[in-house]
Amino acid sequence: MNPNDSQRPPSVDALARDLAVRHDLPHAVLVDCARSAIAAGNPADADRLATEFHTSLLRDVVNATGVLLHTNLGRAPIHFSRQARASTLEFDLATGERGSRQSSIGKLIATMCGAEAALVVNNNAAAIMLVLGALADGRDVAVSRGESVEIGGGFRIPDVLEQSGARLIDVGTTNRTRLRDYAKAVDSKKNDIALLLKIHPSNFSVNGFVEETPVSQLATLGVPVVADIGSGFIDETCPWLSGPAPSWLAGEPAAKQALQAGASLVTFSGDKLLGGPQCGIIAGNADLIAQCNAHPLARALRPGALVISALQDVALAYLDKRVTTDIPFWAMATTTVEALRIRAQHIIDTTGVGKLVETSALPGAGSTPGASIPSIGIVVAGNHLSALRNRPLPVIARVVDGSTVFDLRSCFAHDDDELIAALKSLPVR
Repeated sequence: MNPNDSQRPPSVDALARDLAVRHDLPHAVLVDCARSAIAAGNPADADRLATEFHTSLLRDVVNATGVLLHTNLGRAPIHFSRQARASTLEFDLATGERGSRQSSIGKLIATMCGAEAALVVNNNAAAIMLVLGALADGRDVAVSRGESVEIGGGFRIPDVLEQSGARLIDVGTTNRTRLRDYAKAVDSKKNDIALLLKIHPSNFSVNGFVEETPVSQLATLGVPVVADIGSGFIDETCPWLSGPAPSWLAGEPAAKQALQAGASLVTFSGDKLLGGPQCGIIAGNADLIAQCNAHPLARALRPGALVISALQDVALAYLDKRVTTDIPFWAMATTTVEALRIRAQHIIDTTGVGKLVETSALPGAGSTPGASIPSIGIVVAGNHLSALRNRPLPVIARVVDGSTVFDLRSCFAHDDDELIAALKSLPVR
């Protein structure tokens, strides 16, 4: 036997086969983990690499953070399933000819918003980009300095305008922008204003000595107004609810009212307050929607059949007023505090773990900045976040003052058994 054999690293294949005993991952992935560990001179590290890869895979979790639209957890949760069959994505059953993927969903969304027409793209950033590229390429777009914002992921309004080919014209000041500031930009012979872009700064609020110009005033200047309302709130009267609109929605701009106020177009996300899949929606004047749909970017930014099908279900739920039963976000948001209290007490009684506590849940995803929703949680002494994340079905909670809090407003009742199992597994009594 060669005395140097004990110093040789294992073969990649042998190490990958050894990993397969402990990790349910494709052989090719395990080979990659084995190769990386051997190349780094530490074959034993392959197990850690395989574990980290498995943990990084997209999977379901129980959201007990109290943030209903948690950006890192996929924003609006949706239930969607369909048979493995072809669909009429671009097929007209009446004629047997090619159809449009935008036709039916556009009509549904337009009806919801009180618009002439609507168009769906893959997210709201894409919606803004398409509107600017189709309607303002090579021309000027006026934006209040107080609305020239940056949102998550480094998405900056000035950068989007630059990429679209439009030119940014700053108007007003950071805290106050009046109608005359926009009028000055429109009337200036130096400018070629194609659009007035009003951005809802949904991820922050400015208080104090502030002033903004509403859509109704901007619409008097004779230039198309594009209102990016961001969060996807459809109608401030919430006709899908049996009672008045919740107080936590106060001040949140809505698509229907923005269009009624004179906006030519509104843009918003589908996976926020709308409660649907990730997508971007453009709704408003039919001629402007047609220009957007005809632009080359429209094909690059179009959504696929899964998104359109899921969004169709959401739109039909709104129009049929089945929102609080069929759209998970609204079911969570409208559950009574008393119902949450009953669930929490049952979980505590069953496990003998934790104490009931009143909490404040958040809509999340940059919607309704500063607003909160009364909620109920279960508090357990100590920080247990790591153990909860490592469960077969991970539970994502939060730590407050050294204790772990499970907020039930962001958890569905069908996950209460998972919460019970998670609490029973904790090393506390």
